[in-house]
Amino acid sequence: MNKQKQIKDLWGWLNEITLYKTPIENISEESWDKWNSYTINRYVSMDIRYIELVNYIQTIPYNNKKQLYNVYKEMLPKQKTFFKYLKVTQRKKRVELEEYIAKHFECSLGEAEEYIDILRDHGTRKVLYDMGMDEKEVEKLLKK
Repeated sequence: MNKQKQIKDLWGWLNEITLYKTPIENISEESWDKWNSYTINRYVSMDIRYIELVNYIQTIPYNNKKQLYNVYKEMLPKQKTFFKYLKVTQRKKRVELEEYIAKHFECSLGEAEEYIDILRDHGTRKVLYDMGMDEKEVEKLLKK
């Protein structure tokens, strides 16, 4: 009697494709419900060495979980691997502040955004004060 392996979460699946490499027939059917092709592809692609592999694997339909697992299991080296998730850092647009800076320097909003980065907080404050704004207005603009 062969005991079926239970995989409980994403981290378990990432360990399976990189470290343990358990044969498909030894993985329980309940474990396949925890497999998420999109998330697996996303985490593996965070390692620059595997971007081309993930790009290829994405051509396999997501609902073909066992085939995806087999490809990853065979193609990734057998070693403990840490897949660092990289978040996109987007700054909120500060349109009102950019409009004031653009007006002061007589430039586009894109250039104003660059000026804000270059001037940083102190320089931006000085420009706004020079434009005749009071401290309360400046704080409100810089807080957004």
